[in-house]
Amino acid sequence: MNDCSSPRLHALLSMLVFTLACGNGSSTIELTLAHSASQASLIGRTATEFARRANEQLAGRARVDVFESSLLGSDEIVLQKIKLGTVDLGLNSTVMSSVVDEFALFEMPYLVQDRQHMQAIGEHVFWPFVGARAEAAGYRVLALWENGFRHVTNNIRPITTPGDLRGLKLRTPASPWRMRLFESFGANPSPLPFQDLFLALQTGMMDGQENPLSNIVGGSLHEVQTFLTLTGHLYSPAFLVVSTEHFARLPGDIQSILVETARATQAFALSEGARADSVLIERLRDFGMEINEADRESFANASLPIYEAFGEFIDGGRELIDSVLTLGGTR
Repeated sequence: MNDCSSPRLHALLSMLVFTLACGNGSSTIELTLAHSASQASLIGRTATEFARRANEQLAGRARVDVFESSLLGSDEIVLQKIKLGTVDLGLNSTVMSSVVDEFALFEMPYLVQDRQHMQAIGEHVFWPFVGARAEAAGYRVLALWENGFRHVTNNIRPITTPGDLRGLKLRTPASPWRMRLFESFGANPSPLPFQDLFLALQTGMMDGQENPLSNIVGGSLHEVQTFLTLTGHLYSPAFLVVSTEHFARLPGDIQSILVETARATQAFALSEGARADSVLIERLRDFGMEINEADRESFANASLPIYEAFGEFIDGGRELIDSVLTLGGTR
C-alpha cells in the first residue's frame, strides 16, 4: 500500500514542485513560513510583515505564505519538516534549544537586560557562536527577531517571590531548562503545545503559564487567567530558520532578498515589542486581570544554580554567559 503521508514522499513532491517552478521562468516558487503563535502575537505580526516586504521585493518570482497557529504542526514538527524540505521557513523561539544546545543561553533567567543589550548579544555572541552551531546542525538562522520578555500568569494567587509558585501546575514550552528553572522555584511545570494551552487553563488541567505579553493577549489567555505577575524572568528571541541544504537550492537572488528582508525586519520586531510592553499591560488590566510586580531580585538570586548547570553542561557555556554579562556591563 502506498503511504501518501510519508515524510519521504512529501520531500520528493516538494523537490519536484521546486524543480518545475525553477525550470519555468513564469512560475512562482511557493515558500511556506510556519509558526505556532497566533496572528495577533508579536511573532505573528512580524511574520506577516516579513512576508509582505519579501513578496514586494520578490515581485512574483517567489512568494512567502504564512501559516500561523501550528497549522503545519508544532514547533518540533516544523523543524523536522524544514529538514525534509516540506516547510521552507520556520519562526520559533524556545524549541531551538532542543536541537542545538547553545540556544539554551536564552533559557538563562535575567541574562538579557533590555533590547539594546540583546542587539549587542546578537552581534558579538549569537552570530559568531550560537548561529554557527545551528549551521553545523543543518539549520541556518536568517534573522534574530523577538518573542519578548516573559511573565507568569495563574489562577491561584499573586506571585511575588519564587516561593509563591510552590505547588502550581505551570505550563512551559518543551524545554528541559525551563522546566528545571520552575522546578527549582517549587512549581510543577509540564510542557504543552501552545495551541492546547487555552483549554488546559480553562479546564484547570494547568493553573498557570509563562509567556510574553503579546502571546498572552494573542492567545486570549486573559479570558482564563486571573493574575499576571511581571516577572520578566526571560527574554526570548525569535529565530527565522531554514534548512541549510534546501535554502541553498533556491536561486541566489531569491536567497539574497529573503536574507536582506529578514535582517531589515528586525527593527519592526523590536519596535513592536517595545510598544507592546506598555500598551498590553494596560489592555490586560482593562480586561480585568490583577497585575503585580515580582520581587525580581529574589527570583534572580534563586536562579543562580541554573547558570552553573549551563556552564557545566555546555562546552564553553560559562564563557558564553560571561560574554553576555560583560556586554551588559554587569561583569
